[in-house]
Amino acid sequence: MNICVFCGSASGNNPAYADAAKELASLLCTAKSTLIYGVGNIGLMGILADEVMRGGGKVIGVIPDF
Repeated sequence: MNICVFCGSASGNNPAYADAAKELASLLCTAKSTLIYGVGNIGLMGILADEVMRGGGKVIGVIPDF
């Protein structure tokens, strides 16, 4: 299953946001889902992608064209 996530390119002021991104990454890996995300390597997007890759999951980055 592919899951598309667009989230903040900053981690925010509350550590709960980063914790939630890590928890989502764990759930994606457990479900063997592929993360499709907005290609950021900083903030919440970076945390999410890094954690999915660290957990052995697959990550696909996309850059929208407007």
